[in-house]
Amino acid sequence: MKPLIILAFDLGASGGRAIIGKIDLDARKLEMEEVHRFPNGPIRVREHLYWDVLSIWSEVKEGISIAYRKYGEQIASIGVDTWGVDFALLDNNGELVGLPYCYRDPRRSRAMKELLSVVPPEKIYMRTGIQFMPINPLYQLYAMVKDGSSLLQAARTLLMIPDLFNYWLTGVIVSEYTDASTTQFLDPWTKKWAFDLLEEIGFPTNIFPEIIEPGTKLGNIDPRLAEELRVGKDIMVIAPATHDTASAVVATPIDENSAYISCGTWSLVGVELDKPLVNKKAMEYNFTNEGGAFNTIRFLKNVQGMWFMQEIRRMLAKRGQEYSYTELTKLAEKARGVIGFIDPDDPRFLAPLDMIEEIMRFLEETGQEKPRTVGELVRLVLESLALKYRFVIEKIEDLAGKRIKRINIVGGGSRNWLHNQLVADFTNRLVEAGPEEATSIGNILMQLAGLGYVKSLREIREYVRNSFEVKQYIPNHTSKHEDAYSKFLSILEKTGGLAGWALRI
Repeated sequence: MKPLIILAFDLGASGGRAIIGKIDLDARKLEMEEVHRFPNGPIRVREHLYWDVLSIWSEVKEGISIAYRKYGEQIASIGVDTWGVDFALLDNNGELVGLPYCYRDPRRSRAMKELLSVVPPEKIYMRTGIQFMPINPLYQLYAMVKDGSSLLQAARTLLMIPDLFNYWLTGVIVSEYTDASTTQFLDPWTKKWAFDLLEEIGFPTNIFPEIIEPGTKLGNIDPRLAEELRVGKDIMVIAPATHDTASAVVATPIDENSAYISCGTWSLVGVELDKPLVNKKAMEYNFTNEGGAFNTIRFLKNVQGMWFMQEIRRMLAKRGQEYSYTELTKLAEKARGVIGFIDPDDPRFLAPLDMIEEIMRFLEETGQEKPRTVGELVRLVLESLALKYRFVIEKIEDLAGKRIKRINIVGGGSRNWLHNQLVADFTNRLVEAGPEEATSIGNILMQLAGLGYVKSLREIREYVRNSFEVKQYIPNHTSKHEDAYSKFLSILEKTGGLAGWALRI
């Protein structure tokens, strides 16, 4: 029996890929093949940051063409996942109104501070269950209202980024639940837009489309697109869990005693729940209740993750020092440890002009030793991430009332063995790393669900366990790690890092 062929697009903040999934329905196994890869990143124009979605769309079309040349009519479906929190606007003709702003656009931080002085944070959190972060779309919308944006005046439809690509693939205008849940204006209990909140900030509520569940069939590829690309017109387009983390969690082999870290540009640290956990303590700890597949909640907290590695590498290249990620990790392995720490979530690290200078400034302001070498710099960042994960996991245990015994790290960051070992050592918990391609795997297997071949997360994770290796990292926890954690907590206290974003901007 020939394998079922599914095409997934995993569009991240730093790059995109087209992945073919070859599914053996009898053995319940999946094989992956990357057929196209391309870079991505925000573009700075004066004081703003934008996404070049037209360039990304060109790469998506190229990925479809490459996949079709190889697999032709065997391709059963296409699905797209992307990063969360960003949106595009369409006019009354369905045309794009300007380029979408990037979530790192500095305007959001200013708008967040102003909005939270107008609408009480408690009201927003109890209504939406979403953590306070300046990247949330709620604040971009508020900024557009306050600025009297001409883009907003022309807008007739708001689509999250994966919904935009689904619209261009099919002509269908809908909003998929998992990505919609990242906006901070969705009701986590009813899965409907919180129009009362939007009305309070003066935002028009007639531009929001119907919300659909992950795994929904959107229809066949648009005939005009099929003709342009010279591909079959019967390829089905399915909305997977379109928020990349939601797809990654789908493919994470966790249980009730596990926490996950979906580690890419961001590290999303959380657990899977069957209903929202929204109360004053969750708000004080600044946890989020984002939508998951099969009626689950991703109860988590964002930590800035491999963004640091990306920016350090970029800044070193500007200084004429070219390193691969593997080389940076090897340097960190041999470097001195526990010389100082940063709070990865200090707002200064969201979009600095020079990450290395910003890290040095933080260390100077907190009276800590500065790294002397590139290896020490990278190790300091990786140790700080591990300590922040421990901080977040301890808060999860407090809120959910259970002990986390194991941490499963998935995504691109799970390739970094030193990162994984440091997480095990500093948290004193068993770490299981993999699958590395959890987001693409989850995308493919949610398409499989949309096609009717699987009915539950349990079945999906059976495919994952049958198909992919998971590496274990045993903790080597000592008093040195406890001392480091105590120092880290004192730094958080000194810099305001024990509070949520709402109190730090």
